[in-house]
Amino acid sequence: MAEPALLPAKMCVFDPLGAKGDGFRAARDFHVEMLEAGVDIDVKPYVDERVAVEDFRTGQCDAVMATGLRTKAFHAMAASLDAVGASSIVRNGKVDLDASYDVVRRFIQLVSTPKAAEMMVEGPYEVAGIFPLGAAYVFTSDKANASIDGQAGKRFGTFDQDKAESQLVQRIGARPVSVDISNVGPMFNNHNVDMVVLPTIAYMPFELYRGLGTKGAVIRMPMTISTYQMIIRSAKFPKGFGQRARQYIAGNFELAMATLKLADKDVPEHFWVDLTPRDNERYALLLRQGRVLMAEKGLYDKKGLKLIKKIRCSVNPVASECSEPTEEW
Repeated sequence: MAEPALLPAKMCVFDPLGAKGDGFRAARDFHVEMLEAGVDIDVKPYVDERVAVEDFRTGQCDAVMATGLRTKAFHAMAASLDAVGASSIVRNGKVDLDASYDVVRRFIQLVSTPKAAEMMVEGPYEVAGIFPLGAAYVFTSDKANASIDGQAGKRFGTFDQDKAESQLVQRIGARPVSVDISNVGPMFNNHNVDMVVLPTIAYMPFELYRGLGTKGAVIRMPMTISTYQMIIRSAKFPKGFGQRARQYIAGNFELAMATLKLADKDVPEHFWVDLTPRDNERYALLLRQGRVLMAEKGLYDKKGLKLIKKIRCSVNPVASECSEPTEEW
């Protein structure tokens, strides 16, 4: 008997390195895995995230892989993982990066269970998987800016689609300057901005060492842990495809983490700067206040933030926020 025909589908994949990047490689691996699910996905690389997302929105692609900042338009709850400080754990004034990644891991595992399947659908769209992209740190061209007080009046590159980041920057007294993924590297490297927030996987492809120069620093306090999300139009795929995809991608979490840990090592040790315990606590509080404010303005998904707070408090139950009613709408 003849094998049933594979269902064709097209996926737009944003990767700043195009077909040479890790994101595109992950999409190719996904393509091979999903042949068993009866779907033959044509994977197309994009170096411009805005175009990839727009092609998906207008129906030229059946699926898209892009950062949580952009996929928020299709599924706000899943993208709440990218909210400022949502997964950052500070214990006794010190950043606990392993615990912070544990928050991300638990969230991804939770939303990838069959019980959460309905939660992953928003109208015609469905989250088919979430990948960690890494802790996003402040890169600054001058070590003197490596404190909250030192950032006042400085030009801070903020992503034009992330209104929350821009408002947070204003709250610390810095000046937001609009950037996007295609120009953030040149803007920082040519000193059009003094600071940007990026994960370390951007260090080599964006040549951020040029902007850091001899006086620069990378502040070891994650503003957020960025994610890369796959969104599909459910109607274009077989029943149960989204669930199968989510479980496959969640099962590759440790593989993604190994890549991220290597990226952290790409940044030379002399660039890393630790904030004082007081500044770490101040940052954590500022980020939390910012999340609440942005959620009240409709920029973040309240249901998502409530769930992430529960996970944070399961990882770090002694945190002061766990006995406070914040983010419990």
